[in-house]
Amino acid sequence: MAQLIMTVDDSASMREMVRATLQSAGYEVIEAIDGQEALEYARENTCDLVIADVNMPRMDGITLVSELRALPHYRLTPLLLLTTESSQEKKLEGKRAGATGWIVKPFNPERLLATMARVL
Repeated sequence: MAQLIMTVDDSASMREMVRATLQSAGYEVIEAIDGQEALEYARENTCDLVIADVNMPRMDGITLVSELRALPHYRLTPLLLLTTESSQEKKLEGKRAGATGWIVKPFNPERLLATMARVL
């Protein structure tokens, strides 16, 4: 069975690009439009990895990471932030929340897949 990856981004075009990259590599993909929708799904379901944007309405990616880490079944799940944010301060904030890694947009599909392979 293919590994299930949740992508979380308020941009439909970004979700489409990430989904196409992941599906072409054999992953199963579920999408959420913001952190709140992702958290609602995650409370009842597990994923092998979560890729989230930082800046989103209703719940941002760093808050999502923190909330996911509070769920017993997400304590060890790799959580990647894929975002235009590149400041060291934001990266440190993400790391403190429990993010496994940080990828800056625009993303390189091969780099995204390589990062995922390292953390899965």
